[in-house]
Amino acid sequence: MTTKNQTNSESDSVSPNAVLPLESLRRQLNQTIIGKPDVVDLVIACLLARGHLLFDDLPGLGKTTLAKGIAQSIDGRFARIQCTPDLMPSDITGFSVFDSKNHTFEFRRGPVFADLLLADEINRATPRTQSALFEAMAERQVTADNQTLQLTPSFIVIATQNPVESHGAYPLPEAQLDRFTMKLSIGYPMRSAEVHLLGNSIQRQSEKTKLDPVLNLDQLEAIQDEVACVEVCEFIREYLVDLGTATRNHSDVVLGVSPRGLILWQRAAQAWAYMQNRNFVIPEDIQVVARPVLRLRIPGNIEKCDFIIQEILKSVPVPNETNARSK
Repeated sequence: MTTKNQTNSESDSVSPNAVLPLESLRRQLNQTIIGKPDVVDLVIACLLARGHLLFDDLPGLGKTTLAKGIAQSIDGRFARIQCTPDLMPSDITGFSVFDSKNHTFEFRRGPVFADLLLADEINRATPRTQSALFEAMAERQVTADNQTLQLTPSFIVIATQNPVESHGAYPLPEAQLDRFTMKLSIGYPMRSAEVHLLGNSIQRQSEKTKLDPVLNLDQLEAIQDEVACVEVCEFIREYLVDLGTATRNHSDVVLGVSPRGLILWQRAAQAWAYMQNRNFVIPEDIQVVARPVLRLRIPGNIEKCDFIIQEILKSVPVPNETNARSK
């Protein structure tokens, strides 16, 4: 189904200056993680929506490689935190040290002052340390030593957690989960992709593959600004609110989608529409990003969660522009 009078005119398409960099980014990330084009597209959508991403997946499936590939592709500063129970909040945000020469304290910035921060095995950090990311993720700023320091506009957190091991893990609180935009799982590669991966690894054990940037941070920020301006008609917003209400009324969902969650869902849909070369959102955009957005906000394993999401999507009538105007 297509709205906007079933057209995709030049005025309804995105800027040509953004198409080439995005295609280059998609192609490069698909070379970084082979055989997962659907995952790559959703990662790009999350990036364009200025959203934070949680990978809930087994070790060794390419999460770190993908995060590094994104940082290199956008020519951004990359930082990695290996989360452990003894990790302190100051290990993330930074700390002050005394300068004996000048008799002053100097603030040493932590890894959070990056363009892309990878928080590996985030659920192994204590709740106190996890909370150090709250302000950074929600407001892109850090308060330390009574100073508020701004992060870069393109700041994004990619966090990972292992869904199998629970010993020594601290489940992420709802307040932090709600600050992520999407939850994705890469999964095992297809046979052909895994054979290709093994071939690429021959004689490359000690080599570090460096990707060339396909767009810079200024270009990325300009595209993100365009994504934020993608039109969301009132009947699409009403559809999104009805879906949010359905999550709150579902018998198997304890806490439904919050208003903040709906805003993030809308931003993800705007990014998806933009990637389809449209400057307006249609119901299909809302539906495509529903699973990665709602997996964060509906408890249970992926299979059960996806079943509930499908029930929710089916329970709300899909609107169209003609019916909406006749109300």
